[in-house]
Amino acid sequence: MAEKIQLSKSDRQKVWWRSQFLQGSWNYERMQNLGWAYSLIPAIKKLYTKKEDQAAALERHLEFFNTHPYVAAPIMGVTLALEEERANGTEIDDAAIQGVKIGMMGPLAGIGDPVFWFTVRPILGALGASLAATGNIVGPLLFFFGWNAIRMSFLWYTQEFGYKAGSEITKDMSGGILKDITKGASILGMFILAVLVQRWVSINFTINLPGKQLSEGAYINFPEGAVTGGELKGILGQALSGMSLDSVQPQTLQGQLNSLIPGLMGLLLTFLCMWLLKKKVSPITIILALFAVGIAARFFGIM
Repeated sequence: MAEKIQLSKSDRQKVWWRSQFLQGSWNYERMQNLGWAYSLIPAIKKLYTKKEDQAAALERHLEFFNTHPYVAAPIMGVTLALEEERANGTEIDDAAIQGVKIGMMGPLAGIGDPVFWFTVRPILGALGASLAATGNIVGPLLFFFGWNAIRMSFLWYTQEFGYKAGSEITKDMSGGILKDITKGASILGMFILAVLVQRWVSINFTINLPGKQLSEGAYINFPEGAVTGGELKGILGQALSGMSLDSVQPQTLQGQLNSLIPGLMGLLLTFLCMWLLKKKVSPITIILALFAVGIAARFFGIM
């Protein structure tokens, strides 16, 4: 029986150190994937001795990855545990590893901003600035060393937490724990995607449609010539009650779509991009095509 391969503390520390540069090669196609794969190289070399196995492991970690750079550490730890078990013969496929990564990166991303960017960093910055304003050199030093001590400690201990949690998950593979986690992660990932579509994908058409003729009583009949105070009061009352100022109600394509299903076009655009990705169309090609269509639609007054 072959001896079990296990990542030592030194191996995990190498991964932790490299993870400081997670965003060192950020790109628009797969976001943090290069930094993620770079971080895992020491573990991959330790776990897989054959070049083809190392290449395969590196390739599966070059898939899309994006989250807050500091909360990536627990995901990194779980991934290390899964790769370790896979290297020792446990049946863990690429989809399971990728599913766990995708399922964790969305929810954790929402934690990183309020904790680090909106709480810890402003507090340290305010303390450092208040000292620096009095000419005290401790101010910038406090911010620099305090911030990096908190950041690097958090990365190490959460990576270790993820590694130990991942090890517990992989102990009972026959019980289907990983399968359940992968399924749950996929469902959660789709839920996060739906929320992001509504928030970030916006399409507004500027095309005007033929106006709608309103029935008598739905609009204000303005008297010809000068009006008395009583007539003016009545007109203002009708306007405040919601009556139209014109007998023809303007209509737009966007207004009709919003009355049907708000956000419909954004959803359809998302489905189109997903279909194109499934057809192996390059994300860069899709991004450039979206730029071109957007510019053309703006030029011709469609959007």
